[in-house]
Amino acid sequence: MSTEAAAAMSTVPLRLPSLSAPPAGVPLRAPVHPGRFLERQYLVPLAINQTRAAELLGVSRRRVNELVMGHRAMSPDTALRCALAFGTGADFWLHLQAQWDCYHAWRALRRQALRCGGVLPPAPRTCAAAEAA
Repeated sequence: MSTEAAAAMSTVPLRLPSLSAPPAGVPLRAPVHPGRFLERQYLVPLAINQTRAAELLGVSRRRVNELVMGHRAMSPDTALRCALAFGTGADFWLHLQAQWDCYHAWRALRRQALRCGGVLPPAPRTCAAAEAA
């Protein structure tokens, strides 16, 4: 296949077979944000306020508040700190964040594809991808 034919094929939009259901691994319903989960399942039952949680985790109170309010993602560092403080695995917290991220990325991609007539929009280019092109 010539490079011209390959280039032409790469610009052909991909039609999606169905936008009604998410692909495997994406939750059907909105999962709970890891920060909300932390608050509901650990902080409230253990009567730990956000200031005390920040002290336990060794982070700022603002970081805990943003996480609990759903305005901050559960970073690997925070996941490790939660795992140590609450006796869970870091992978547990990261899985909650991955479920949250996948669900919301699917919704955004689906919304864009429906606006484009069922065609996947091009992925945003990163600086590294733009430099390589």
